Amino acid sequence: MTELDYPKHRPNVGVVLFNGEGRVWLGRRHKQPPPYNWQFPQGGVDEGEDLETAARRELAEETGVTSIALLGRTEGWLTYDFPPEVLADPKHSRGWLGQKQVWFAYRFTGDDAEIDLEADKHVEFDAWKWGRLDETPELIVPFKRGVYEAVVAAFEGFARG
Repeated sequence: MTELDYPKHRPNVGVVLFNGEGRVWLGRRHKQPPPYNWQFPQGGVDEGEDLETAARRELAEETGVTSIALLGRTEGWLTYDFPPEVLADPKHSRGWLGQKQVWFAYRFTGDDAEIDLEADKHVEFDAWKWGRLDETPELIVPFKRGVYEAVVAAFEGFARG
């Protein structure tokens, strides 16, 4: 896996945060209507940034959470393409055809009071909940569903608490 793989896809990381009972953190996308408005934290990788550093940064920015222990990560890039309506909006696609992602699984070692959706000036989520890992592919926008199915398969062993 290199940065040169999928050159027209934006490098990105995703985070699955497990609590002590094996439930996963889900955020409701700010200002996005139902039904596909719940997702895991994810975001772009800065130039020269290590992938795990990016994952920890994105998690802290989007949730306020820093009390974590690494459980695992996916190997290689998981990719999805943007649908035509996203590609047509340069603000959303930024010239990319889609995203290539590496996903990280962490155990949350803090308590729920640590979660702060306004930890960063750019608010990504307006609500959150603990859910089941296996329900997440049905909650995400359809064009990301294949990646979520791969993430569920990769991390299902961590859902046992």
